[in-house]
Amino acid sequence: MNIDRIEFNSWMERLMERFNLLDDKVKEMKNQNFEIDGEQLLDNQDVLQMLKISSRSLQRYRTSKRLPYYTISGKLYYKLSDVHQFIRDSFNGNSKN
Repeated sequence: MNIDRIEFNSWMERLMERFNLLDDKVKEMKNQNFEIDGEQLLDNQDVLQMLKISSRSLQRYRTSKRLPYYTISGKLYYKLSDVHQFIRDSFNGNSKN
């Protein structure tokens, strides 16, 4: 198959336009804030990065009921205020190991 330069450039331009549309859609989805009762929800990845902990530690905090969570469509979410309270409790020595 032999493609001339003009045809190739045209094809690449269309492909890059599609990538730009996809990039815009991903950015739009990323900027969506999920909320419950008017409060921002964080997913596992957000909480892991915020607390700088492993996924196993996060699982332990859920199991021990130290960090409340919600399951929505099979995905775990945490209220931002609950995460802040967890941090305050941890600093105040109210943690139960």
